[in-house]
Amino acid sequence: MYIDTDLPYKVADIALAEWGRKEIEIAQHEMPGLMALRAKYGAAKPLEGARITGSLHMTIQTAVLIETLVELGADVRWCSCNIFSTQDHAAAAIAAAGVPVFAWKGESLEEYWWCTAMALSFPCANGKNGADCMCSANETNNANGAGCKGPNLIVDDGGDATLLIHKGRAAEIDASTLDVTTGSHEEKIILDTLRTILKEEPRKWHDTVAELRGVSEETTTGVHRLYQMKERGELLIPAINVNDSVTKSKFDNLYGCRESLADGIKRATDTMIAGKVVVVCGYGDVGKGCARSMKSYGARVIVTEIDPICALQAAMEGFEVMTVEDALPEGNIYVTTTGNRDIITLEHMRLMRDQSIVCNIGHFDNEIQMDRLEAAPDVTKLNIKPQVDKYIFGANANANAGANAGTDTGAGCTGAGCTGEKNSRSIFILAEGRLVNLGCATGHPSFVMSNSFTNQTLAQIELWTKQLPVDVYRLPKELDEEVARLHLANLGVRLTKLTDEQAAYIGVSPDGPYKAEHYRY
Repeated sequence: MYIDTDLPYKVADIALAEWGRKEIEIAQHEMPGLMALRAKYGAAKPLEGARITGSLHMTIQTAVLIETLVELGADVRWCSCNIFSTQDHAAAAIAAAGVPVFAWKGESLEEYWWCTAMALSFPCANGKNGADCMCSANETNNANGAGCKGPNLIVDDGGDATLLIHKGRAAEIDASTLDVTTGSHEEKIILDTLRTILKEEPRKWHDTVAELRGVSEETTTGVHRLYQMKERGELLIPAINVNDSVTKSKFDNLYGCRESLADGIKRATDTMIAGKVVVVCGYGDVGKGCARSMKSYGARVIVTEIDPICALQAAMEGFEVMTVEDALPEGNIYVTTTGNRDIITLEHMRLMRDQSIVCNIGHFDNEIQMDRLEAAPDVTKLNIKPQVDKYIFGANANANAGANAGTDTGAGCTGAGCTGEKNSRSIFILAEGRLVNLGCATGHPSFVMSNSFTNQTLAQIELWTKQLPVDVYRLPKELDEEVARLHLANLGVRLTKLTDEQAAYIGVSPDGPYKAEHYRY
């Protein structure tokens, strides 16, 4: 069987659990929002009876989220949303605590999608089929009860769990939806995974959707997917957009990246950022945090943007704004932050300065054209250490780059790809184009993740305790302000209190919310 719900967990090394537990205890002190929710809701168990699947980086901070959901009454299964982002000691600690976890650092893509399917598959009562199970007719003799139940709720980061369910259900209606030309190696693996499940459990995803109450989505890319599915009439379940809560997007995306980007680059390369030219592709919240971080280290920062408002913001902050193509003669470090595809192309990489560092802190690996780079016949890959690879461009690469750029890559070269040494150019790719802060370091600090995960927990309670129509929602501003309030004492912050007269003057309640829904922080 592809899915085996008798398997209690799969992690790299369960012996790491003690180390993980020690770090979880440290993180709890830095995550006051989640601990406050445990104190407030622990006795009431508002998630009692809910089966929750998490597809989100299996880190120490996520471990605190998982144990908060469990303390609030949920039955939880978990996988990571990135092949490199799992902290193995965190996964081991959660598995040892009895929560089924399917995650380890360095998964293959085939293993990754198996882990996602396992996290979406809950065993039936006592691990066997029973009257309370939703098994299809051809599954009733299945000893391990594989796939008998799906989740009631999903905590998603990037939308992979949501995608698997929606594509899987569509294939159960019309299997030909899987017979398409794939645009990437990973897409082929997704379709192969769904074919295998369809053969073994032909109604798995219909049965899952029947009891699925909703999803809360963590990140920009996943939120974009949800809105696109809604517009196309494909969204099957209510969804809460956690990403655009102010206490998520303005904290995790901005302040988190401001610290974790440099952490990832330095752990991977030990490079000195001061004096370098860093090209930050995108100036949304993530790009803003990255640009400010690199500037604070002494780098000269160039920003690329498509949005005139964001471009103007970058210029007003003192950053140069130009295209990637214009930045190639100058850049030493490239950081993609957009959540879009093909931001750094193979042609760009051919023209970069020798020994340039290229990394991504947007959600997916297709911001950098990794598939094309890997397939290029004139490019040699040399692994330096886990998640750090050197790509060496051969003679043909240099010749072609010179021809395309109108420059000579031989003696006397003055173009973007010149090194002063013929045919010896190379670049470094971090985390295979996936999230550098999680692939090469440990992600955002605990305190900022407490903001994000407090929102996630509140969203899960909202979905479980209310029957919401299918749509994409945001948490109300009152809850956004409450999430912020829960973190103030930890920083020694004391709020000023509005008088009744002051509140009346500006037309708000003395207790908030203090800003209109359209206010941009």
